[in-house]
Amino acid sequence: MVSRDFIRQLEGYGLTTANILYRLPDHPKILQTYIWQEYDVAPRFPVLLEFLEFWNRELAGPLHSVRVCHSHLIRPAEIRRVDGEITLH
Repeated sequence: MVSRDFIRQLEGYGLTTANILYRLPDHPKILQTYIWQEYDVAPRFPVLLEFLEFWNRELAGPLHSVRVCHSHLIRPAEIRRVDGEITLH
């Protein structure tokens, strides 16, 4: 059986990591960090945007900033031409 994550990668999804800084509800001058990671499609990031909408709607800690990193894990293979051969004994 093929994993759901592998199928999503074949559909164009890549691993997305978001570093979310938010303010503590009881101490608004203190920032807390939260790391979120899921498969998403760049550059629109619909899964991340859905999560951030949930955060704003349901959680008490207001967002300060979000930093996003994205990487496609399945890529074409890199092929390099080799012009020589070395034989070791």
